[in-house]
Amino acid sequence: MIPYVREIKFEYGVCDQVSPLIRRVVANNPGPFTYLGTGTYIIGRGEVAVVDPGPDLPEHLEAILAATSGETITHILITHHHADHSPLAGPLKDRTGAIIYGCPVELPQAKDSVITEAGADFGFAPDVSLCGGGQILSGPGWTVEAIATPGHTSNHICFALREENALLSGDHIMGWSTTVVSPPDGEMTAYMSSLELIKAREFTTLWPTHGPPIREVTPFIAAYIDHRKEREAQVLGALKNGQTRIKEMVPVLYAAVDSRLHPAAARSVLGHMIDLVNRGLVVTDGPPDLDADFRLA
Repeated sequence: MIPYVREIKFEYGVCDQVSPLIRRVVANNPGPFTYLGTGTYIIGRGEVAVVDPGPDLPEHLEAILAATSGETITHILITHHHADHSPLAGPLKDRTGAIIYGCPVELPQAKDSVITEAGADFGFAPDVSLCGGGQILSGPGWTVEAIATPGHTSNHICFALREENALLSGDHIMGWSTTVVSPPDGEMTAYMSSLELIKAREFTTLWPTHGPPIREVTPFIAAYIDHRKEREAQVLGALKNGQTRIKEMVPVLYAAVDSRLHPAAARSVLGHMIDLVNRGLVVTDGPPDLDADFRLA
């Protein structure tokens, strides 16, 4: 079982100091994919970085500017291009002159992948590309490393705050829920590799964009990985029992999950199927998609 952490105290638009170097302002955009809202993080003092400014809500922009009054926003860091993370980057840059950092997304591959998510910001165009990771960004008293973590999306980036051995994990790892991996932009094989990469770094704290921090990092990620492997086993079991289509499997495999999330769950199962096909464990006569018939190899 994943040891979920869901308790969080905050007020929308209010800036809270959540660690020595990190402040958080939560946008008022709760929903089935955003939990209680987008948590925008501010790193440092004086000259600061803003991580995932969030949806294009004027009141949230004003809250970020109020939280950094008298300071200079030098960096705007984007984990990925979904509509609850990146759209406010442009307006925040217009007001502050800060540079936007992130990984641009390839539009033809990505357009079909977020129909069950909170939407996508296909206009997202960072000033500086962080694709591939490894870049070091810094300000007075803070140092951030970009880590490429494809899987949830092809362009997902996490940000490691070296001074606190903390990771701003975006949607890659969340305490309140598992992560949607929706093909074609989401990719299960890459996602599992990214989970192992972050687990090996042994961070002290994870700060997801949605929900509270994760403090028991290693066992949490291990449970995340085990959950995916268990889901894979369930998919293989469903195939063994004669269920050949994803839409037949989802109501059974996700019976305990909010039905609003079943379309997203179907795409995660598709992610598993594509991975299983690529590994030679499952076959299908046509392209692996939501309407395909699958069978054990």
